[in-house]
Amino acid sequence: MATRVLQVKGASTDELSAGVAAIQQEQGLSPDFPADVERAAEQAARSPRLPATDLTHLELVTIDPVGAMDLDQAMHLAADGDGYVVHYAIADLMAFLAPGDPVDEEAHRRGESLYGADSKIPLHPKVLSEGAASLLPDQERPAFVWTIRLDATGETRDATVQRARVRSRQRLDYESVQRAMGQAPAGSTLALLRTVGELRIAKEAERGGVSLPMPAQEIDVRPDGRWLLEFRDMLPVEDWNAQISLLTGFAAASIMVKGQVGILRTLPPAPEYAVTKLRRTARALGIDWPSGQSHPDFIRSLDPSHPAEAAMVVACTALLRGAGYAAFDGHVPEQPEHAALASTYAHVTAPLRRLVDRYGLEICTALSAGEPVPQWVLDRLDDLPDTMRESGRKSHAYENAVLNLVEAWTLQSRIGETFAGVVTEVEQDDERKGTVMVREPAVEATVTSSSPLPVGQDVTVTLTDADPVTRKVRFSL
Repeated sequence: MATRVLQVKGASTDELSAGVAAIQQEQGLSPDFPADVERAAEQAARSPRLPATDLTHLELVTIDPVGAMDLDQAMHLAADGDGYVVHYAIADLMAFLAPGDPVDEEAHRRGESLYGADSKIPLHPKVLSEGAASLLPDQERPAFVWTIRLDATGETRDATVQRARVRSRQRLDYESVQRAMGQAPAGSTLALLRTVGELRIAKEAERGGVSLPMPAQEIDVRPDGRWLLEFRDMLPVEDWNAQISLLTGFAAASIMVKGQVGILRTLPPAPEYAVTKLRRTARALGIDWPSGQSHPDFIRSLDPSHPAEAAMVVACTALLRGAGYAAFDGHVPEQPEHAALASTYAHVTAPLRRLVDRYGLEICTALSAGEPVPQWVLDRLDDLPDTMRESGRKSHAYENAVLNLVEAWTLQSRIGETFAGVVTEVEQDDERKGTVMVREPAVEATVTSSSPLPVGQDVTVTLTDADPVTRKVRFSL
């Protein structure tokens, strides 16, 4: 699933903090690490194994949300003949760890970082993920450095990756970069980020792929105590930045497929019933979806700066159900592609926050150098899909629980009010129960009726329950 991070506008409330803490306790999650893991991380942070190759001359920059400290990626873009060259540095966790050490084993237990409502349950202790391993500015860091050459149209010519020492120059955020775009010098990394980003978006459309422009949601706590759930406007630079990450994932998958060893992110084609449900959701939100338009083209037409269309993007995450990982050594899987991206693809750009990326980076680095893949990678390769499936389940459950908490708080004072919406689906064993998408606020919740629900039709529903304790929201028709 795509991540939908809930952020708090202003100070977090006691109710929200208590609610999130209750969710963590209920789900057996904790942001804290065992004492032996923290000790091992602190020791590792003091003694990284720095690569011999020195690429500190690259004027790399990081671009992340405001305040982010776990910086996985830094980039430098330049003209390259009639095309472009992308240097993309990725944090190297294994320069600090050893296979099977306490930090490594805890990372395998967690699988990935979990986010929601300004809370974070990190994959690695902060002394590493927000300190010694993070690509913070003006610090020499071990990294995997990708060199990806593109032609004038944005098509990949070749791609390699190697370990090297790097030094980021600036820690930038999306808002400041977007403001600076108009003044970015021609040929600079920021100017070329837009150029390359737009070329890659065009390539995506040519392939018939689509990447969901997932909007972050903000909780606006008003002085009168009301909670409002709003979508934050997405900035163009966020999409251009995402395209550089996707470009690297495509390059990694190509290297793995050619080398016949690796781990791919896969997704089967969307089933017709899922697309049909999305058409109903579009109707509920008042968004026109022409009958002859494919779902990739429809998703590309959405503008997440509009609340209804941001909600539609979120609803489109249903098309990502069935995503998984396919590990292989010796032969490529029968179904290697990621259907939404219309390509083979691998996760390699976020090792501070996702375990599988560390393995993909090691495999690609070995294959690029014509060397054997490390045995410790091969030893755990077959187990990785299950590890990431379980961590994905936890992430989805945690994110949904936090979202349900916020929706219940948002609506708790409006019990008895009526809302316009549409029934998007009904339960197979009872057509009187189903799901409704209401227009304002954009909430999807359970709906019940004394008679079969009119699937796909406009309805007016009454809010009957909004309980922050149980995190349940229910409507009736």
